[in-house]
Amino acid sequence: MMPYFTMILQPIKHELKIRFRYFLSRDLMPKQSYCKITDKVIDNFRQNYTNLMKNKLNQLKITIFPALAILLLGFGISAQTPRVVDKPKPTATPIPTPTATPTPVPIQTLPSLQSKIRLAVQRPELRRGQIGIKIVSLATGKIVYEQNSEKYFMPASNMKVFTVAAAIEKLSPNFKFVTSAYAPAMPDENGVIKGDLTIYGRGDVSFSTMFSENDYYKGLDNLVEKIAQVGVKRIEGNLIGDTSYFRGFYIPGSWEWDDLQWYYGAGISALTFNDNSITLRVSPGASGASCIAEILPNNTVIRIINQCTTTGQQRALKVTKKLDRDVIEISGTMPAGDEEYSGRIAVSNSAALFINLLRQRLEQKGITITGQNSVINTVNSQANPKIEIAKLESTPLSIIAQKTMKPSQNLYTETLLWTLGEERGDKTDLTKTSAEKGLAVVQKFLQEIGVAPDGIVQSDGSGLSRHNLVTPGAIVQVYQYMAKSPYAIAWNASLTIGGMDGTLRNRFKGTLAEANVRGKTGTINQVSSLSGSIKSASGENFVFSIIVNGVNPTSLRVKTIDEIVVALADFNGKSEQ
Repeated sequence: MMPYFTMILQPIKHELKIRFRYFLSRDLMPKQSYCKITDKVIDNFRQNYTNLMKNKLNQLKITIFPALAILLLGFGISAQTPRVVDKPKPTATPIPTPTATPTPVPIQTLPSLQSKIRLAVQRPELRRGQIGIKIVSLATGKIVYEQNSEKYFMPASNMKVFTVAAAIEKLSPNFKFVTSAYAPAMPDENGVIKGDLTIYGRGDVSFSTMFSENDYYKGLDNLVEKIAQVGVKRIEGNLIGDTSYFRGFYIPGSWEWDDLQWYYGAGISALTFNDNSITLRVSPGASGASCIAEILPNNTVIRIINQCTTTGQQRALKVTKKLDRDVIEISGTMPAGDEEYSGRIAVSNSAALFINLLRQRLEQKGITITGQNSVINTVNSQANPKIEIAKLESTPLSIIAQKTMKPSQNLYTETLLWTLGEERGDKTDLTKTSAEKGLAVVQKFLQEIGVAPDGIVQSDGSGLSRHNLVTPGAIVQVYQYMAKSPYAIAWNASLTIGGMDGTLRNRFKGTLAEANVRGKTGTINQVSSLSGSIKSASGENFVFSIIVNGVNPTSLRVKTIDEIVVALADFNGKSEQ
């Protein structure tokens, strides 16, 4: 019996020891009590078991197992495989995470929008200036806000809105400028042209780095390729530039003289090269020596008089362009180690520059020219019998319109105005200049779309003239018309985009107007303007014109305009309220 008893008792004793080690590890019982309690329990169990076996073996289940059950329950022992069971810990009732209820955005009313605009324009700093505003719902035509909308304002480059819209409508987005090469006859079997090669320009502005990824010569090389394709190898005569397509003095009469030195005041020509400007770079030389000056692209038409010296602690550089000559005078000083100066200078005789560089490219192609370079501007210059041996077409007007409006390019706009005069103006009237005929075409277009005859007073195409006067209402009418025009896509593509490109690339960032507002800016001394279209937060499209005159700080003018435009973008109501 004892072996059997021992066999049963051994795992129980083992389990008890495990349980007591667990209790000891948790400091629930003094260590010295462990052995005593264990031995006592085992002795009692042995005595009870012996007595029971002497009486009845069948009472084993009745007596032993209840005792075992009591022991097992009393000490938390499992009859299964020995394992340590942690004392149950109370389970914390999870606290539900509160869900934030979004605060409803109040729907703005039209009066609240109008109040925001009034607050923007009534700030004390603007009291001595004049502000003209017109805002219209494009869908309904309802006037959302207006102030002095039928008063005259100087528009600055907002004048381009009228000129470019008329050009897109009257010439079409697919219109292309053509530059022709004329000769007395086609080249003979040896590739010789016996006589002059005349390049007849019609105002193609795409002979420019703006259209060729900063390659000065790409446009010229395309023309050279056209000439070479017909077999020309030798020109026994002069290379002539003919600018007679346009008529009139190359500088608009109302432009101010201090604008004419720089690229944005470059004159108009039928043969245009690189926006009729060159890049001047001036850097310091060795101490006490002359400054280093260079022009790009290199040519023999522009003459430099360099009197600048490398000396001193501060830059005192002066650059002066003769108004009627292609002579650039550089004077003053530059400190040793100073940063390079770079500026874009207008060219007076752009046709001469065009022919000078074209000759370089022809000769590099292996075409010999025996005569000289010259430029003519005679109305009857095409009267002599000549044939067109080659021609080069420009990129479409739709692309030129983008290159005009987004960076606000004055030369391109004036060229479009003059082209309108020659292509759509009165061809029989030889008493008017190209500009005068172009202005008449624009005026007729505006009358056709409903602009009052006195809605604008236009002196040039670009807005550089301070003689221009427009009403905000007239500008809005153009935008309303062009939004529904068959050429609306080309028109919208020409407009600068807020926070993205052109003259608006650094404005409206981080607002609902970013990548939303499209339009045309304008800036001259004391004048800022912005007109265009924008979609409100509720999805309503507005067209607008905002012009500020007579306010000195440019930043204040721009801030006021931008506040109004952002208010339109943020408006989550409807104008029909």
